[in-house]
Amino acid sequence: MSRLFGSVRARATLAATLVVAVALVAAGTAVLLSLRSNLLGEAGTAAERSAREIAAELAVGTPYDQLTLDVDDRPVQVVDEDGRLVAASEDLERISGTGVDAVRPQPAATGERDDDGDDDDDSGESLEPGEIGGLARVGDGSATIDGDTEDYRFAGVPVETRDEGRLTVYAGAPLSAEHGAVNTALTVMLIGFPLLLAVVAGVTWLVTRRALRPVEGIRREMAAITASEDLARRVPVPATRDEVARLALTTNETLAALETSVERQRRFVADASHELRSPIASLRTQLEVAAAHPELLDLEGAVEDTVRLQRLAADLLLLARLDAGERPADARVDLAGLARQEAAGRSGVSVRAGDGVEVAGSRGQLGRVLANLLDNAQRHARSAVEVSVRREGDQAVVGVADDGEGVPAADRERIFERFVRLDAARSRDDGGAGLGLAIARDVAARHGGTLTVRDAPAGGALFELRLPCA
Repeated sequence: MSRLFGSVRARATLAATLVVAVALVAAGTAVLLSLRSNLLGEAGTAAERSAREIAAELAVGTPYDQLTLDVDDRPVQVVDEDGRLVAASEDLERISGTGVDAVRPQPAATGERDDDGDDDDDSGESLEPGEIGGLARVGDGSATIDGDTEDYRFAGVPVETRDEGRLTVYAGAPLSAEHGAVNTALTVMLIGFPLLLAVVAGVTWLVTRRALRPVEGIRREMAAITASEDLARRVPVPATRDEVARLALTTNETLAALETSVERQRRFVADASHELRSPIASLRTQLEVAAAHPELLDLEGAVEDTVRLQRLAADLLLLARLDAGERPADARVDLAGLARQEAAGRSGVSVRAGDGVEVAGSRGQLGRVLANLLDNAQRHARSAVEVSVRREGDQAVVGVADDGEGVPAADRERIFERFVRLDAARSRDDGGAGLGLAIARDVAARHGGTLTVRDAPAGGALFELRLPCA
């Protein structure tokens, strides 16, 4: 049971059914109340019309024994000011709801009054002889006529007669039609509402099943991808343009990004293993030779291989930290001072920088960017490298230009990939494992900036680092 109602389809069906049920109950109650009110109003109008017809006869002086009291077998009473029944329907056997329980005319000597001892007419109207009151008292009661007992709507109409004074005519209209209509409507609702709710539940179940079918397809495919670890697979995209289709597209985009990331990681591990193998193998060979023939030890070569190995390990560690999403420090860094510091001691490097160009970030990582750019520029320059630091709007711009051959337009994005060397001039013996520019761009991106390359005005390559100013 918990598994059934744990599904979206079951919860949607239950919610829709409950909402419709509440709406149907509210609407049904309103209909029944409105129907009952209308029928009661019609019965009251019919009772008042009958009472006024008899009151009209009394107003013109019609004797009691000539009144038309037995029309349509409806209960009628005529009561005087003292609450004495002076005329009534012939077959009336019992009555309640008018205030006068008598069913046979009473002699004047009895002087009976109604139950509360007050005059029967309390409308407060002042009537002239022969005038019928405009206000009618309406109430519910019951009566037995010729052995049949029914509920009635009674209306009492006052009339002022010339000979008998103030009289009140009570006439009733049966409520059997009202009861029958209300009961019929209630029966229809009790039978129809469950059927309608069943239809709503069934339709909702089928509609949600059809709507969620693509989601189940996505789930199955994702489960298969997880089991097979084949990130090249994609989930099916439905032909609709709804949220499910957008979910499938986003899922495929996520799978594509994950596949690219995993493939990049595999390449990175393979390239790193290849790069580490050479200095380790060279260092091992030199140590084995030194162990057998100490006089043949190439100490400078061993130190050089060790330094290369150390630098490569540091580069790999930094890239791993960047890939892990390490956020840079939020310190203020003076780019002009940092550029002068990194250029100090390098031959052929000049710095042209203005003061007051500051950014927020890690001084160590930004220094690493400048050092990598300077190393790359010196490796390709013929004679000179120029570093410029300036401010453009809300950005700080650092340019590193050399007078070498420049970078071909087709390779200006490729050189920022890891372990990429364009030509023999960037061989392993010439220094560099193809990680410097990749590290520089990743650090720039982590600081909210960009790193691009284009032709320098004087020839060669111009690398531009753009960072948001502090």
